[in-house]
Amino acid sequence: MRLTLSINGQAREADVPADTPLLWVLRDALALTGTKFGCGIGACGACTVLLDGVATRSCQLPVTGAVGKPVTTIEGLSAAGGRRLQAAWLHEDVAQCGYCQAGQLMAAASLLARTPHPTDAEIDAAMAGNICRCGTYGRIRRAIHRAAEPAST
Repeated sequence: MRLTLSINGQAREADVPADTPLLWVLRDALALTGTKFGCGIGACGACTVLLDGVATRSCQLPVTGAVGKPVTTIEGLSAAGGRRLQAAWLHEDVAQCGYCQAGQLMAAASLLARTPHPTDAEIDAAMAGNICRCGTYGRIRRAIHRAAEPAST
C-alpha cells in the first residue's frame, strides 16, 4: 500500500503493508533511524515519536494510524522547537549509554508542549513509561526543569 505521511514537516511516501508498525516504516522505509526499537510492546518508550504533538509508541501504531497527522521524530525535534530541551539534556549530562534518549526527549517535548512549567509529579507521571537502563531519571527531571526555565537575556 502506498501511503503519504507528514514526517518532520515533509511529505514522505512509503510503500508498505497497512499494518506495518510506524517504527519500522520510519527506520526501514524512510531511513530515519533515530527512533529506536526497544521492547516491541510499547512498554519501554524507546520508540516514542510525537503524533500530532502527543507522545506515541511507534512500535504499537500501525502506519495507517499516522496518515493525515503530523509525525515528529528525534531527527525533527530541533526544527519543532526542541533546541532548549536538547541543550538542557546536554547541560545536565543526561545521556550515558544513550539508547533511550530519543524516546525520553520526545516524551519530554510532548510534556513541555502541554505543560510549560511542570512540577516534579507532572514530570514523573509523563515520563513514567520511558525506561532508562542507566537510571538517569534525576538528570532527566533536572533537564526538563531547565528547559522550562525562562530564556535568559
